[in-house]
Amino acid sequence: MPEYTRPWLAPYQLESIFCPERYALIEASTKSGKTVGCIAWLFEQAIQGQPAWEYWWVAPVYPQAEIAYRRFKRAVPQEFFASNETDMTISLRNGTVIRFKSGEKPDNLYGEDVHAAVIDEATRCREDAWHAIRSTLTHTQGPIRIIGNVKGRRNWAYQLARRAEAGETGMHYQRITAADAIAAGILTQDEIDDAQRMLPEAVYRELYLAEPSDDGGNPFGLAAIAACVGPMSSADPYCWGWDVARKQDYTVGIALDEAGNVCAFQRFQKPWEESYNAICQSNLGLMDSTGVGDVLLERIQRTVGTNIEGYHYTQHSKQQLMEGLAAAIQGREVMFPEGPIRIELESFEYVYTRTGYSYSAPEGMYDDCVNALALAVECWRRNPPVQPAIGYGRRLPERTRGRWMF
Repeated sequence: MPEYTRPWLAPYQLESIFCPERYALIEASTKSGKTVGCIAWLFEQAIQGQPAWEYWWVAPVYPQAEIAYRRFKRAVPQEFFASNETDMTISLRNGTVIRFKSGEKPDNLYGEDVHAAVIDEATRCREDAWHAIRSTLTHTQGPIRIIGNVKGRRNWAYQLARRAEAGETGMHYQRITAADAIAAGILTQDEIDDAQRMLPEAVYRELYLAEPSDDGGNPFGLAAIAACVGPMSSADPYCWGWDVARKQDYTVGIALDEAGNVCAFQRFQKPWEESYNAICQSNLGLMDSTGVGDVLLERIQRTVGTNIEGYHYTQHSKQQLMEGLAAAIQGREVMFPEGPIRIELESFEYVYTRTGYSYSAPEGMYDDCVNALALAVECWRRNPPVQPAIGYGRRLPERTRGRWMF
């Protein structure tokens, strides 16, 4: 093989694409260099492979795969490969093959053993294609880079990115904005200013700031959620909300101080005995008592010094609980830090059903933090630290912001 020198890449390209994690999810501004970075990454994966090993680049449709194929041929010195225009393959001199494929027919993606892959424009790619590509990496345990612009919230790539952003093991997340590309000299401020002037605000924010539009399924509102983000309070806990783990979920405890700010946060997967000990340390709280939680609650309530009430979920009671949380968030009556709480709140959704609303996390996502926060807010509402005044939902003066009035 000829000697290879990696092309210059911006620090954010190296950090996001050449990270050690198997899964890298990158939500990026258009024209910020994610494609060229992934071309270099996939090529470097292939030159370290063995004869007949397969490496894939998958785009939503054939013309987009063809764009990446032609960019690859321009970016990589010709002495490294031979190309086949008919089936869009790159054969390297060590015998490995890079294929550029369409995800339009997911069934056609099954069967091969792939040693590394890139999914381009992932938010526009079918979820079935992602399932098929993941299956091809099973035998090889190969890495994958999932890249693209943000396109709303109701797609598999957005949901998977939230899991990576929350720090799930083996996953890396990075958001790359137009400002990052300007600082690296890849884009110019004049061009971004022109795009902002010419495009609708929601489109501009998705394409250049990697911020999803609020597509109507979130009961809290993305802007309202963002307005409630702040530092973790250092005050003592006043009351707690506890969502108890079921199956593969997390047990989450969230405490509010007297002003309604999150001041403690616990999220774990532990045996029942350890969950019991953690919940018993909270003096005042509201706990999900649905299903397995009912047995644990009975034991906790027999423990001297605890003041934990149960909250049983039904479709109606959960709707009331979430409407109370929505009122608190939209009224800026609660404050929470960046991290899993915000991520889950932004992913949470409601759908219309024959009997009303159904509130839950999208398939494959968690809602434990949302439930625990809602229970903490409800506990705060039932046990206000200040003598209630007339008028539920009214804003308090700034000096007591965060306290509810009834």
